Amino acid sequence: MGGATAIASTNVTPGHFRVAGQEFPHVKWWNLRNLRATYCLLFFVILTSATNGYDGSMVNGLLSLKQFTTYMKNPGGSITGLFSGIMFLGSLLALPVTPYIADGLGRRWGIFIGSLIMIFAVILQSCSVNFSMFIAARFFLGFGVAIAHGAAPLLITELCHPQHRAIFTTIYNTTWYIGSIVAAWLTFGTNHIGNQWSWRIPSIVQALPSILQITCVWFVPESPRWYMFKGKPEQALKVLADVHAEGNANDEVVQLEFEEIKETLAIEKEQETTGWLELFQTPGNRRRLLILISAGLFSQWSGNGLVSYYISGVLTGIGIKDSNTQLIINGVLNIWNMIIATVMCFFVDKIGRRPLFLISTAGMMCCFIVWTICSERYDATHVKANGSAVVAMIFLYYTFYNIAWSGLLVGYTVEILPFAMRAKGMCYMFAMVDVALFFNTYVNPIALKHIGWKYYIVYCVWLAAELIFIFFFYIETKNTPLEEIAKHFDGDAALVGGAMATEKGRIIEQEIHEKDTKEATAHEESVGL
Repeated sequence: MGGATAIASTNVTPGHFRVAGQEFPHVKWWNLRNLRATYCLLFFVILTSATNGYDGSMVNGLLSLKQFTTYMKNPGGSITGLFSGIMFLGSLLALPVTPYIADGLGRRWGIFIGSLIMIFAVILQSCSVNFSMFIAARFFLGFGVAIAHGAAPLLITELCHPQHRAIFTTIYNTTWYIGSIVAAWLTFGTNHIGNQWSWRIPSIVQALPSILQITCVWFVPESPRWYMFKGKPEQALKVLADVHAEGNANDEVVQLEFEEIKETLAIEKEQETTGWLELFQTPGNRRRLLILISAGLFSQWSGNGLVSYYISGVLTGIGIKDSNTQLIINGVLNIWNMIIATVMCFFVDKIGRRPLFLISTAGMMCCFIVWTICSERYDATHVKANGSAVVAMIFLYYTFYNIAWSGLLVGYTVEILPFAMRAKGMCYMFAMVDVALFFNTYVNPIALKHIGWKYYIVYCVWLAAELIFIFFFYIETKNTPLEEIAKHFDGDAALVGGAMATEKGRIIEQEIHEKDTKEATAHEESVGL
């Protein structure tokens, strides 16, 4: 089953990209004014992921601040889990409405509405006078993040030039670390403030990405695919021409893209492939669903949740109890993570998605086994060298994690979905992320407190299971235009139109043409009467 049902080639001549079966020389985006401006503006779309990263690191930082824990009356155990996990519960409850905002109002409106809710939540959080108020604020924060998160990657993948789509959509999730770094070092700095501002300042700064987004998102062009799906082909062509060809609507790449998008979306509409249950209907869709669900789970149930939200507990367990030292390790780790994750984005189309997932997961499994052994040795002997080895394994573990999971979690899952199912399909993936995070953030502190290093054994076994699943179910999609990726999953049954239409696509295109012709004839006759 690992070989997949792909019939589309993933090989492209070096220095070229492919659209509708034709190869074109690489485009130097920095030499093209419109493309350069668009990619700079997309930075403000990417900030959605940075907001998520900021929160994770801020939670770590606040739990290490004595000023915060004292003010909140020393929360611990299950209360600490609720402190982190309530945000993911908010995200989970928001997911059913996110595709209707992104598909109904547009990708930009989704980002705007989500950011607005997050600003309200940050105000409530920063003004908290007790732990209950802080938790309520984090619920609304999660609600807003889910809405923005449900629209931002869609806009990026649907707007980017085909040559750069894989890099940009992969970069989206890696900016989690930008927010994480800012929060880690900010809480390290405010740790030296001896009053409530030590934790209120990091909380207030959390609003900055959302403020930038609601201000700048309207300067970013809307998705041409969304315009096309809403029956606005002229606006779709204009965006494609402006962004991909400096305004030249007659450019060959633009025309090929336009026809492929137009015909493919028409076929999807004709087949009514927009429901929540569509991913259960065909073998190809069921495979997509397995990938979506597994990617969401694996991205958070691989042991990374221990460090992302509870590094203080992990480090305390190996004898590193000083809050300053914990904050420094957290800050340096996030810088290292960002470097590795960003570098790997540029190898997605060179190496391929499937090999990166396999290398990443196998490396994580090996590192976690050594991490577990070193933790057991420290627990038995209290030899400092064993604790230092755990820190080294944490860094090496995250090196492997960032080879694939930080970027491809969104980059891969968003591209395997046809437009009509993209917003709803991503909700399945994000739902699994939220379920896993809610479970992890609630269970991890309890498990660490009661069984310590023995809890790590669970992740060693789970990572082995992940590796086997990826080998058999994940499909390679590198160097494939967005509309044509369906061929890798559905073969000749894929709903693809344009120059690279499948047999089923051509049949439906003909039916649509005949239907349009009959309607036009009937209209002419009625006018004539």
